[in-house]
Amino acid sequence: MGNKVPEVTAFFWLVKVLSTGLGEAASDALVRRVGPIVVALVAIAFVVALRAQLRADRYVAWRYWSTVGLVAVFGTMAADVPHALGIPVWATSLVSLLAVAAVFVAWYRSEGTVSFRSITTRRREGFYWTAVISTFALGTAVGDLTAESWRLGNLVSGLVFYALIAVPFVAHRRFGLGAIPAFWIAYVLTRPLGASFADWMGGPTSRNGLGIDTALVAGLWALAIALVLGYLAITRNDALTRAKNPNAPAT
Repeated sequence: MGNKVPEVTAFFWLVKVLSTGLGEAASDALVRRVGPIVVALVAIAFVVALRAQLRADRYVAWRYWSTVGLVAVFGTMAADVPHALGIPVWATSLVSLLAVAAVFVAWYRSEGTVSFRSITTRRREGFYWTAVISTFALGTAVGDLTAESWRLGNLVSGLVFYALIAVPFVAHRRFGLGAIPAFWIAYVLTRPLGASFADWMGGPTSRNGLGIDTALVAGLWALAIALVLGYLAITRNDALTRAKNPNAPAT
């Protein structure tokens, strides 16, 4: 099969950050309005979307990003469970870090690479989506750690992660960090980056938020994603390089 993931461009990172913000705001809006039953419904939607993505034989933008978006929504809902059980954020951060490490070790031992540009077999795609889910969990825990445990607040946390996400890019271009570790480090950071700003927009003014209704916040982030995906559907900028060399390795 052809490569099942999009070309990693500025548009990729833009949609990825927007999807995490959408997931945070949509989760808050749905749980508040529908109640706990929505978690089961979103879980079913996520399983259906992931199954469709895994069964496909090529990359299609709306299908891929729908799956990522549902990872964000369901993952945010699931991340509230440890909080409800009273598990400290540092513990969930540590467990998530160990889970991510285990996924990448297993992936590398099986395939000899954890490249994000060689998702051309079912097994590699299985590892890829397991990594996506586990890195999302790690990013969620880290974001909660800075905003809540360290009491930085959502806006300051967002600005911190905005600065931090530049580190792997600079390290890759200036100091020789490989593209693969740079990609996955940045990928983890997209979650707390987008979610922090979404929480800031939807947070009450008494806690230095903007006080925007969470449903409206989710709608605004969804609109932004739709506009970018519409542009990509026309230009195909997320697939051009792969079309020339579908098995090009990461450097």
